[in-house]
Amino acid sequence: MALKAIHIPPGPARSAQLLQRTMAEWRNSGDDLLLFAYGSLIWRPDFEYAEALPARVLGFHRVLRMRSRTNRGSPQQPGLVLALVSGGSCRGLVYRVPRAAAEPVLLQLWDREMPNGVYEPRWLNCDTSGGRLRALAFTLSRRSPNWTGAMPEPELLHIFQHASGRYGTTLDYLLRTVHGLREHGIRDLELERQVHLAAQHGLCQPLSA
Repeated sequence: MALKAIHIPPGPARSAQLLQRTMAEWRNSGDDLLLFAYGSLIWRPDFEYAEALPARVLGFHRVLRMRSRTNRGSPQQPGLVLALVSGGSCRGLVYRVPRAAAEPVLLQLWDREMPNGVYEPRWLNCDTSGGRLRALAFTLSRRSPNWTGAMPEPELLHIFQHASGRYGTTLDYLLRTVHGLREHGIRDLELERQVHLAAQHGLCQPLSA
């Protein structure tokens, strides 16, 4: 399964079209719904699942470089959230949601992750101990207006101090993600470096070794 590019600016119309296409591809597969979690879905999935498998995706990596004007920031003070961008690899979890329960889960997930249609949903190959699976993941193009690229430390610290949205602060999001990853034996050195930076400036407690 592969989603074709939809050349519509980010917004509700793009989100609705991507949902329709994703839902159709999943229905046509005849399978349970498989979701690749790499950020907040690891520590707050908010849905029931039949199985959670450690998994690794090749060709994409996790970065805190996506503007958030709703969930972890505001239009006046945008925050940051994670995205999968091309290159490298990423360790996370694959959730399996039984087909009979999957449609409302996907709709709920869309409301959470795609209110403005910024992410690029993709079906990615996920390597697990039980073999390779195809799971839905929310990726980001570097051409997106929400892509920040590398950010100077003073700007990052300003966001950690001031950005907050409907689900809380950017810094809380980062901390919960790092701790959630560690609970599954996953270490993300770049995210941990950002936590250490915040701790050095008195914004949070240091991470344990």
